[in-house]
Amino acid sequence: MENVLAIIKKRESIRAYNPARSVYVEERTRLEACMQEYCAGPLGNTVRFKLLDLGKVSRDELGRLGTYGVIRGASLYLLGAAPDCDGALEDLGYCMERIILESTALGLGTCWIAGTFRRSSFARQMGLAEGELLPAISPVGYAAAKKSVVEKLMKRGAGSRQRKPWSEIFFGPDGQTPLSGEEAGIYGDALEAVRLGPSALNSQPWRIIKDRAGHFHLYLRERRIYNRTLGKIRIQNIDVGIAMCHFSLVALEKGISGKWVREAQARQFTGLTYIAGWQADYL
Repeated sequence: MENVLAIIKKRESIRAYNPARSVYVEERTRLEACMQEYCAGPLGNTVRFKLLDLGKVSRDELGRLGTYGVIRGASLYLLGAAPDCDGALEDLGYCMERIILESTALGLGTCWIAGTFRRSSFARQMGLAEGELLPAISPVGYAAAKKSVVEKLMKRGAGSRQRKPWSEIFFGPDGQTPLSGEEAGIYGDALEAVRLGPSALNSQPWRIIKDRAGHFHLYLRERRIYNRTLGKIRIQNIDVGIAMCHFSLVALEKGISGKWVREAQARQFTGLTYIAGWQADYL
């Protein structure tokens, strides 16, 4: 996948699909290879994926699968399962976003769905093991020529193409002073990729703080009432995993290799939950 930042900028949530156009075998094969390759998350959890072809589902079961009218015309879905343990939702977001970006590079539309689908029915198709969750799914296919009314309303309501400015999500060592582009240095594009990331209700719950040593630390600003409405499935934690993916991929594209690590003595800030710190290989 080349020019990751351009792909991130290009991608948008597609909710209306062309039912007359199936995903080509070559593209499915590529996605299946990605599903096998991108299953180990940065926080140590293994997640798994399945491509669900609705054309191969029984009529009775097909009637139970649905997205409450949010998605139209899709016949192929990417399902993502994760263990019920610490950091797994972030890892699911990280790995699944890699597959979604690959889909975008192939010219396919996608849409993150974590709340508006019949979870139990899709979970049966996934074949969840004991202790597994089905946090999210995404349709995969070719966009319809025209957007549906639901799609237009959802985009307008969420302000999905709008993003918070740097001054609201990236900060200096005190966690309050906005980080400038100059202070971001070689990580400017990686941070911009984080800023452009998709999130539920376009809430952008990630916060990144650069400490005095020049290290970057990722935090979650949680809206608890919203984030915990689905019980164990914390949608905003998935969002943070997507942000981690964007940062890592664009940093690597700029020649900066590294990894996200959980630090035992991470600094705490009021209203923020520590997620991980970025450890560059050259440090």
